[in-house]
Amino acid sequence: MAAKNRQDLRPLISKAFQKTQFKTLAISGNKPVLTGGRLRIPPALLRRLAEEAFRSLAFYFRESHLELLAEPLTRPELSFNDRLVLSSLLENAIIAARGELALCQDTGTAVIYGWKDEEVYTGADDGTELEEGIVRAYKKNHLRLSQTAPASFFDEYPTGNNLPAQIRLEALPGEAPNPGYRFLFVAKGGGSSNKTAYFSKTKALLEEKAFEDFLAEQIPALGTAACPPYRLAVVVGGTSPEFNLEILKLATTEILDGAPFFDTQDRSAGQNRGWIFRDPYWEKRVMEIGRESGLGAQFGGTSFLLDVRVLRLPRHAASCPVSIGVSCNAHRNLLAFIDGDGIHLEKLIENPGEFLVRRGIVVSGNEIDLGNKALSTGKGISRINLDRPMEEILAALSRPRAGERVLLSGKLLVARDAAHLQWHTMITRGQGLPAYLSKYPIYYAGPAATPPGKVIGSLGPTTAQRMDPYAEEFMSRGASLVTLAKGNRSAQWQAACKKYGGVYLGAIGGIAALSAERHILSEEIIDYPELGMEAVRLIEVRDFPAFILIDAAGRTHEE
Repeated sequence: MAAKNRQDLRPLISKAFQKTQFKTLAISGNKPVLTGGRLRIPPALLRRLAEEAFRSLAFYFRESHLELLAEPLTRPELSFNDRLVLSSLLENAIIAARGELALCQDTGTAVIYGWKDEEVYTGADDGTELEEGIVRAYKKNHLRLSQTAPASFFDEYPTGNNLPAQIRLEALPGEAPNPGYRFLFVAKGGGSSNKTAYFSKTKALLEEKAFEDFLAEQIPALGTAACPPYRLAVVVGGTSPEFNLEILKLATTEILDGAPFFDTQDRSAGQNRGWIFRDPYWEKRVMEIGRESGLGAQFGGTSFLLDVRVLRLPRHAASCPVSIGVSCNAHRNLLAFIDGDGIHLEKLIENPGEFLVRRGIVVSGNEIDLGNKALSTGKGISRINLDRPMEEILAALSRPRAGERVLLSGKLLVARDAAHLQWHTMITRGQGLPAYLSKYPIYYAGPAATPPGKVIGSLGPTTAQRMDPYAEEFMSRGASLVTLAKGNRSAQWQAACKKYGGVYLGAIGGIAALSAERHILSEEIIDYPELGMEAVRLIEVRDFPAFILIDAAGRTHEE
């Protein structure tokens, strides 16, 4: 019984690798050498593996994820907004698969889990070699360098190479005569990481009504800022808060899907099953809560969640750790291993268009034909010309109602957290704000690097609420009267819109490649170039799709 209850992930990890299809990379130069039961892996292969893994994650999805995005489109009851978002996400995947524009502008923190059989050795610092591969992948493929480091307690600077990464490597007893080194690579965006929630609960939660009420409150509270539809995980129990959260992170990657299902009808079976299991009843119920929330893929509907994992772990009798987390619609996880035969990477879908056609979805070029011209033509949608004074832009945006879709054409500022802090500092020092803030609407975003031959790198919205503390001081000075981002805003921002006549527009999160390819005509940096991807830019857009989420009367799209 003791061995069965040991918190050992190896059986689940092995099961995940056994169920996965891999491709073998061609290797030039030194190859792994198996001698006397020991496998020597040249350090260069770790660099090559990490570089190829993060390149693949930037442009391609797993089949399981594409399947979940595509399946709802076959449902006739799907809401218009859900259909628009899901079809746009699939078109984005088709464009990204060319290998030029990343699936998402936030190409993520690089996360690596490694499980090294004891018979494997490299003769090097494995973490350093893997980091070198990460740097190569991000720079060669024009991915966004999002990591910052402290220059002092409050001041920061961009590291310029997307390091540090999060790397955890373990040595394990070998399970076969063919030793190997197994890896899980994850590109985790900041928006989805920010939706990780931890709760220190008690035994009182472990009752059906209490747990139901908890989920009914917390699932809708995730909101739409992290780019749904989500793959969601809930983990109950764990011998410590940090272990609970580690299992949560792994659960969102699919690697723990092989955990046994708990049979609620057979208590004795549960007692003998081991230390971790999934609960099919609660996974189904959480999906229902997602549908009932009405949040939809992003702008209302039933497709808030794509998939759910609910895991139950042992716990100390005085503690009941609970966590909830998501993987956003840019679900980027990849398994790989090195053995005596070489480097093996999980097969991802490199031709999403062909994949969708095989499932009966009509694809023409980069566009999906759902038999609804309003999705692509914009018929009946308000077209807003941004190349005019702010008063006229606000007047044009006052005609559509909150919740309606608009198409934007003209110039937009692109700025986010770091630039807003700079402007706030100017106000505290008694300085005036830059003139461009009252001239142009602001799109909260930070692009990936620009690939050769492209106008801009992948560009999508960041979370609006991070800028909410600036509502009064900016709008009262004629700045930020029209903003574009993702997710809901606070009551503070809503009240400022009503007071100063501001408008908040929602952009579709998760279509960064599509936006860069189809809707952005030009880009230039106009302020704070030292901020890297957070520099202030001026872009010109054409028929950029958005929804009015808060109108000039302070009404929201939900009212």
